[in-house]
Amino acid sequence: MEYRDYYQILGVERSASQDEIKKSYRKLARKYHPDVSKEDDAEDRFKEVSEAYEVLKDPEKRAAYDQLGKRWNSGEDFNPPPDWDQGFEFRGGGYTEADPEAFSDFFESLFGGGEFRQGGFHRGGFGQAGQSFHAQGDNTHARIAIDIEDSYRGRKRQITLKHSALGADGRPVVKERTLNVTIPKGVTEGQQIRLAGQGQPGLGDGKPGDLYLEIVFNPHARYSVEGKTVYLELPVAPWEAALGGKVPVTTQEGALNLTLPPNSKNGGKLRLKGKGLPAKEPGDLYVVLDIVTPPAHSEEERAAYRQFRDSFQFDPRKPNSHGGA
Repeated sequence: MEYRDYYQILGVERSASQDEIKKSYRKLARKYHPDVSKEDDAEDRFKEVSEAYEVLKDPEKRAAYDQLGKRWNSGEDFNPPPDWDQGFEFRGGGYTEADPEAFSDFFESLFGGGEFRQGGFHRGGFGQAGQSFHAQGDNTHARIAIDIEDSYRGRKRQITLKHSALGADGRPVVKERTLNVTIPKGVTEGQQIRLAGQGQPGLGDGKPGDLYLEIVFNPHARYSVEGKTVYLELPVAPWEAALGGKVPVTTQEGALNLTLPPNSKNGGKLRLKGKGLPAKEPGDLYVVLDIVTPPAHSEEERAAYRQFRDSFQFDPRKPNSHGGA
């Protein structure tokens, strides 16, 4: 996927004001509109210009896009960092006259899908003024990352959210606010926490909107999660896997001895029912076996491997030679 420099497409500097961006868009849109332009690539250029304006016209989308920095040049290979938008607060907004289905894969990777268009994150804009002086504020949405341990135990934590606002010079500036949040026990990835009254302020006597925090889990060295199901990688020695028996394992609920069946395979899974994320019907914990081969540094260790080799008629490259449970 190619990176798109929206400022370059509109022919403006990264420091351009919102008025400058609007003027440039209108000029280019007239030039490349398929109904009037005689340029061979008018339709493609019009789509590019409309897509760039879709992002840069909106101070919040623009501020989020600017977070990616200046590391990429237009046309370079690009994959958005998985946490590029974490902690950034977004509000509802609309599209330009362009068909959003015609936007590029680059746009979709940042602002596409259900998150930016419906139901989840409504990213962009500063809300609608409404027809009367009194209007309820828009809901806002942000994604925050927590540790898996937070879901097992529940906890109170302080979070800092970033949002954009227009400065006096007409350019977006990023501001921060800090909130105290209770992470409920058993929360799953993708679940939303609602903070009543913490969204956009209302107009006049209108009530403020709500803030919705979508949960994602920080990467963990040993755990991974799918829904309420938790997977724990357990290193085991070759003799433990071959002979079976009890091996110690530390879970989120404490230490226990796990019984390995003889001839356990690398990647084999052992299910601990109800030991996944807590809930009315808790998830399961699967212990995934990772057979670790010890290195042979000393002559004594190498001799032990030779004796081990001579004790078996075993060829790992021979079909059907991998017996076991």
